[in-house]
Amino acid sequence: MRFEAVTLFPEMFDAVLDYGITRRALDRGLYRFHAWNPRDFTDDPHRTVDDRPYGGGPGMLMRAEPLDRALNAVQEDLAGVDLTPWVLHFSPRGRPLTQRRVMELKDVALEQKRALVLLCGRYEGIDERLLARRVDEEISLGDFVLSGGELPALALMDAIIRQLPGALNDAESALQDSFSDGLLDCPHYTRPEVWQGMAVPAVLTRGNHAAIAQWRREESLRLTATLRPDLLQAAQKKI
Repeated sequence: MRFEAVTLFPEMFDAVLDYGITRRALDRGLYRFHAWNPRDFTDDPHRTVDDRPYGGGPGMLMRAEPLDRALNAVQEDLAGVDLTPWVLHFSPRGRPLTQRRVMELKDVALEQKRALVLLCGRYEGIDERLLARRVDEEISLGDFVLSGGELPALALMDAIIRQLPGALNDAESALQDSFSDGLLDCPHYTRPEVWQGMAVPAVLTRGNHAAIAQWRREESLRLTATLRPDLLQAAQKKI
């Protein structure tokens, strides 16, 4: 699987490349990553990638030309390994990212021989003409604003990579994640059995796997109904 990031701050992706599950998956050859800096595709001595917006207003916008050239370079590089790009832009106006969409994007990449190209905006945003011409999908992490697209890109990469076969030492871990079945995960406990006067639920200590499975399901439903009733409503609509 291939991830390509178009970003002014390639070093931010070290958070995924150098640590934890995502580093282990990289070492195992489960995915490849390359960053492309738009400043390398400018044509002036100052490597300018931004300019003032037409119509006035605060801040600066990322210019279309350097980003377009960077995406052309990505596309040319991918053609050499028989992959086509699927360009994702991170924006509050985008489609909310869910576990279902994470799994769909993983399948798009693996089954349709596509590389996920992560277009990371900065400043006040990107010239709309570049977005209209080059972006396949816009994604939002929620109704809030970040300083750039790198953090959403990192979150998406982490969510997808942990779903790749062989990324987790225990494949069951991914199957039991929150949202894997549309609900929140149940509570979990480890040693000591009693901590600050609070005991582990007795059902988890008795070795009755059927009873444990039932308890976990009931707790998952309870937490979802309490904390995210919208998830239960959505599940009921599908039945």
